[in-house]
Formats: sequence, C-alpha cells, structure tokens
Amino acid sequence: MPDSTQRSFTASFTFDAELSDFLPTARRNRRLTYHFNDNPSIKDAIEAQGIPHTEVGWLAVNGGPVGFDYQLQNGDGVDVGPVNGSPGVAAPLPLRAQPPEVWRFVLDVYLGKLARLLRLLGCDALYRNDYHDREIVQVSVAEGRAVLTRDRRLLHARVLEHGYWVRSTDPEVQLAEVIRRFHLRGQTAPFSRCLACNGVMEAVPKEAVLEELEPKTRRYYWEFWRCAACGKLYWQGSHFDRLVDLVEIYTAPD
Repeated sequence: MPDSTQRSFTASFTFDAELSDFLPTARRNRRLTYHFNDNPSIKDAIEAQGIPHTEVGWLAVNGGPVGFDYQLQNGDGVDVGPVNGSPGVAAPLPLRAQPPEVWRFVLDVYLGKLARLLRLLGCDALYRNDYHDREIVQVSVAEGRAVLTRDRRLLHARVLEHGYWVRSTDPEVQLAEVIRRFHLRGQTAPFSRCLACNGVMEAVPKEAVLEELEPKTRRYYWEFWRCAACGKLYWQGSHFDRLVDLVEIYTAPD
C-alpha cells in the first residue's frame, strides 16, 4: 500500500543572493528542489524553506510574475527576489500594501540599543524589554508599524505586512542596515524624540526648569527640552558632540 505521506510533486526554487542569509550554507546560490503534496501557496512554500515573507520583494514562476496567493504546481520553476532588489521579471505583482510615507517601527526585546539610535534620528520606534512576540505582531498590525527583530521566526507571522530581520549584533551596524532597508536617509528629524520612551521632545525655557538643574548645569547650559510623554529633561551636555557626529553619519544623503 503506498505511503500517503510521500511528497509526490516537485518545484525548483532560486533565491536571490541577498536572501541567502536564511538558507543553510549548502543550499545557497543554487537552484533548489522543493517537494510537496497538493498545491500549497507559494508563500507557504517559501517560508517552509526558511525565508520570511516580509523579506520577499518579487516572485516569478516559469518566467512570469505571480503573487503570494499563487498555488504551486508540479514542475514549476520559481525565482524569489528581495524587497530592495531589482525585479527579475517584467511588471512584478505587488506582494503587500504600499509602504507608508513615514516609517514607524516596533522592535523586539533584543534591539533596545537600536531603538535608542532610531529615536536619536527622530524615528518613531516602540520598544519594551518585556515584549512578547504576540504583542509585537498585534502592535504592528494595529498601528501599521514595521517589525524589526533578531528572531527571524517572528517574521513568519501571517498577518505581518512589513518587517526586517536585523543581521548584525552591533547597534550602529544595525542602524545602518535599517536605514538602507527602509530608505530613511533624508527622512529623519534628529533630536526630536525621547531616547528613553519615544515621546516627542518640546523646548522649554530655562526659567521653567531651574529647580531641576544641578548647579553646573544651571551655570553652563541655556537650552533645554522635555519629553512630552515621560517628562525627562534634556540639554546639550558633554556627550552632545558625539551624538551630533553620529547623526551626521547616518542622515547625510547618499
């Protein structure tokens, strides 16, 4: 009696080199054979091979453009490209909703330092060190935020539209990745958000905050800003030049 679990159909997949980070070394940069039963969606077939759908920018089957809802057929030849890659097919079909005019983010628990750097540039970046994956997905869907994560499995959540798996473990390299992935250069507003809570900064007169200042701060500094959300007070202290240098590096036009 034949084994009903045997996968009787095959399709071949070629993933763009930019997506190779998600594949085992032995499966990179080559055409891969995928075995399946029935007619799964191409989206499910891609994710079964380890590629989150949020990282896919265009699809082609047998040389023609398809969407995520295409049902895989026996013998199909599939090409999969990244979000920012040049399409390998004429007139690729849109795979998700159009990106917003201004990106907003929600970050997982591994990306606290990146959250602060994004806020330094004025990006709306939600972060908590006790977020559960379920909460991150809910916030992303409810508020239209792109998910930034070090856990690639999180990006497999079916309802997510926009997200990115951050490759590096170095916060400044992570920042460069996110700027490149979401085309943030020239679209930031440095020093406009609270590094601690993501609230919006507001200028306050020195006279209004005198009682909160240490003697040396009161003597040497004249401009102050307060977070409208958490009340934290900011001024251009000794570390400010370093922050300015960092901002200039990551906000200068390409």
